[in-house]
Amino acid sequence: MKDFIFISIFLFVTVLTTAQTSFRLDTIYTNDQKNVALFFPEPIRQGITGSENFVFTYNREKGQYFGLLQAKPGKESNLLVVGKNGTVFSYIVTYKKKLDRLNYFIPTSKSFGNEKPIALDSTIVIEREVKTDNSTYYYNKFCSYLVDRKQRIGRLKKRNEGIVLSIENIVFDKKELYFVIQIENKSSLDYDLNFLKLSVETRKKGKKKSLQRLYQEPVFNYNLPSKVKENETVKLVYVLPKFSISNDRRAVLELNEKNGERNLKLKISHRFINHPN
Repeated sequence: MKDFIFISIFLFVTVLTTAQTSFRLDTIYTNDQKNVALFFPEPIRQGITGSENFVFTYNREKGQYFGLLQAKPGKESNLLVVGKNGTVFSYIVTYKKKLDRLNYFIPTSKSFGNEKPIALDSTIVIEREVKTDNSTYYYNKFCSYLVDRKQRIGRLKKRNEGIVLSIENIVFDKKELYFVIQIENKSSLDYDLNFLKLSVETRKKGKKKSLQRLYQEPVFNYNLPSKVKENETVKLVYVLPKFSISNDRRAVLELNEKNGERNLKLKISHRFINHPN
């Protein structure tokens, strides 16, 4: 039955494609050691691979925007994905032992048609949605994925009067570091956020030892709250340009309370910065 459905869809897509201009399929690489995440602009309704050595998993009940691709060694195949609104995406999938990329954010422009062609008349003008800032779209989707992902880099946590600041994960993607941060308020009072800053500290040598601090400005932040209510936990992400530090330096994450004294400083060793996930 699965083969019949796949052949039917494949024949339909073939007919649809020949009616359009020549379209070259992109290739996605995967293996059996890591999950390759594919993010689509609309919830996935159906995803099928052409060979059994490739497996594409997605949430069939909730219709989420992303799916996970894995493969066993073998010949290349293809992946066909149909979105909730009928948008069709197709890719060549190939096994590769060493992967250079683990996340693919697929824009609507990569679609080569719709399973139900739209009839146009002379009085209707349909405009494609143009994303003015592709980087913001990418950051939002990837940060959302990281917040839901259950992966930790190590034990990085600081407490003060019922407020718990922790770094759940540090992930390197493209040219940036993603800091997945969690703030827990276990106290009976709301926590009003004044600022959350990341800096790098360097110890000056000499008779008068002191610290030199250089703040790192994030290029994007995701889900940064202004308030953490009592008994509430908030996860957020700071995106910073990729950097590394020597073993005589350390990163410091500072959480400061507005009109309060429940301030925290979480020190991060160079090994966590230099060896992210």
